[in-house]
Amino acid sequence: MLEFNGLVSNGASSNVGPFAFKHSFEQIIMSKTKTAFFCGNCGYESTKWIGKCPSCNEWNTFTQEVIHSGDAKDKTTWEDYPETKRTNKTIALQDVTVTEEERWVTKDPELNRVLGGGIVPGSLVLVAGEPGIGKSTLFLQNGLLMNNLRVLYISGEESEQQIKMRADRLKIVNDQFFLLTETDTNILFKEIKKLKPQLVIVDSIQTIQSNLIDSGAGTVSQIRECAAAFQRFAKETNTPVFLIGHITKDGTIAGPKILEHMVDTVLQFEGDRHYAYRILRTLKNRFGSTAELGIYEMSGSGMRTVTNPSEILIAQRENGLSGSAIAAALEGMRPLLIEVQALVTTSIYGTPQRTVTGFDLRRLQLLLAVLEKRGGFQFGMKDVFVNIAGGIKIEDPSIDLAVICALLSSYEDNPLPQSICFAGEVGLNGEIRAVNRIEQRIAEAQKLGFEKIIVSRYNKKSFDPKAYSIQVIALSRVDEVYQQLF
Repeated sequence: MLEFNGLVSNGASSNVGPFAFKHSFEQIIMSKTKTAFFCGNCGYESTKWIGKCPSCNEWNTFTQEVIHSGDAKDKTTWEDYPETKRTNKTIALQDVTVTEEERWVTKDPELNRVLGGGIVPGSLVLVAGEPGIGKSTLFLQNGLLMNNLRVLYISGEESEQQIKMRADRLKIVNDQFFLLTETDTNILFKEIKKLKPQLVIVDSIQTIQSNLIDSGAGTVSQIRECAAAFQRFAKETNTPVFLIGHITKDGTIAGPKILEHMVDTVLQFEGDRHYAYRILRTLKNRFGSTAELGIYEMSGSGMRTVTNPSEILIAQRENGLSGSAIAAALEGMRPLLIEVQALVTTSIYGTPQRTVTGFDLRRLQLLLAVLEKRGGFQFGMKDVFVNIAGGIKIEDPSIDLAVICALLSSYEDNPLPQSICFAGEVGLNGEIRAVNRIEQRIAEAQKLGFEKIIVSRYNKKSFDPKAYSIQVIALSRVDEVYQQLF
């Protein structure tokens, strides 16, 4: 007598047909397959489909994925890894010994800057950027420059020949640099155990696939599982891991939001493809400041670090042209002198245009409203275009004063003096507000040969004018700036 899913069969005599038996067998097989619904925006998991995600409030982002939990014996352990230092035991807080963080200083000063001083052993770093912006080139170049470490470069997107061609173009030789073109985590960690690298670079996390999950590569569950596997490897072996990731069309990092929470550092590599300059920006850093950025110049032989970006960003100015002003901005701890360009023309359409590049459009509309209300300038029937030269994006509010002066210069068609720059935030009442670290801005302007800098009067207590050879002009309102310049 054979009992199967509530159906009784004694071999010869049975009322159950072969079709019913096959159907019951398939039901049992299907019941062992676990599925779940994941939000494609934030990674929220649900047992059923939901129209609106309760976590991020986005609509129609849930997709069904097949989940299969593998056996525990399939999971990689690192007991025999020589660098293992992790101890799993409870310890009192006062018994914890604090030592200074050890960092590996790379040969790339810009990467050291955004990481907070170098690579922290055991850290997990996520690097995201647009396709073709140069992420693979940057970290292939840095991996080759780390000739004192055994580096493993894992690529799920390119072949060994393609990576070799890029390395030949970089003209860097490193006999401790190894390649692995594979996407299966089971094979990856077996090779890692054999090689025992001291630094791992994964390009990219969206192409890696775990055999513990039945869904395809790049899905929410796969990205989460693979990132967790590399996180366990990094923490248990004290090996730093760089994960290169993709971004969506909205500019956010592709994959679940939990991916950014799992890693120690998130770096954004950005820039305009039509310009040679690239910016490596810190979005999250557990070991340093989140306000740092590194500047590179893309060339045929790789990424070149830009040690003095201010001189490059203002090097192509033309004398005697209206609508150009220099702003003393600050990105992280680094002062930058950037050129703000403005063009004000009579509108030929019913609705005037407001176009910006590298600047916030809503901020421009606010500044135009201040000029109309507090200064009496009629921009209502004018087309206004604002551009930050060099293809970079600036969020520092201290460039407000430079934008105002560039707009007034173009409005009056009167060029500003070449030897003057600006640093100040503009309020809704037309007042010039103080900005932080004014001493660094003044020193940068003096170093590049400027003769005057206009700042807020409320910054006068923050610096000593006699300590600088540059003339510091402190004003409190926008109309005072207009009288000073025009």
